[in-house]
Amino acid sequence: MITLYTFGPEMGLPDPSPFVMKAEILLKMAGLPYRTRTRGFHEAPHGKLPYIDGNGQEVADSSFIRSYLERQYGIDFDAGYSRVERAFAWSVEKMLEEHLYFAIEHMRWTIDENFRHGPARFFRGVLAPLRPLVRRATRRKVVNRLRAHGLGFQSMDEIAERATRDIDALATILGSKPYLLGETPSGADATVFAFVASVLCPVFETSIRTNAERHANLKFYCERMWSRYYPWGDKQAEQAPEPQEARFGRLAVAAVLENARREKPRLKAQ
Repeated sequence: MITLYTFGPEMGLPDPSPFVMKAEILLKMAGLPYRTRTRGFHEAPHGKLPYIDGNGQEVADSSFIRSYLERQYGIDFDAGYSRVERAFAWSVEKMLEEHLYFAIEHMRWTIDENFRHGPARFFRGVLAPLRPLVRRATRRKVVNRLRAHGLGFQSMDEIAERATRDIDALATILGSKPYLLGETPSGADATVFAFVASVLCPVFETSIRTNAERHANLKFYCERMWSRYYPWGDKQAEQAPEPQEARFGRLAVAAVLENARREKPRLKAQ
């Protein structure tokens, strides 16, 4: 059986990471039995989630997971669609994954209220005296990563403007179609749904969410995908998650200790 390594349900989503959601939906689309595990972060091949263990073969990155499923099980996630349509779907996925994602992350981690209602909850398992330190250190690490990307130096209005264009473009592309390319789901719908659900998550108050809510077709699309892939009582995945508080607290402490280890030589040299 395939094992999918995840963070686990949080903030009203199957997973706080849209990439983990994408991987899980691909497994559901493939109709393959799988189980989820939440204790694999430190063993992740790329240091990130998701990754899968398919009969002893580890595959990291949601796009590579898709390729593995296609090769290993002979699955065509885009069956019935032309080469041009498949290429178009790939470009939409990259717009969301390589552009919109960073705006979502920025809104979650840099806006104080959103941080309190979302990412700050990941640290509930940290010992109370250490919790503020761990929370600040991890948040600073995320902000620095956004700056390295370039987006972290932009104003909130500039970030929102770019994200709004992504959302408007997606809504225009979807139009009145039930799924991204037409009447049946394609592999790209795993990505589209993961990102639309993340943007519409009611936990976060953002201009990106406000704009997305203006597009009725995006909301109907999201509801359609929820019903199809996460129906009430869904038992397709065998889940054995670690409690959220313990899991995120453990990961946060580990991250802070690792940062301290790396910075120690530099501090001595000053």
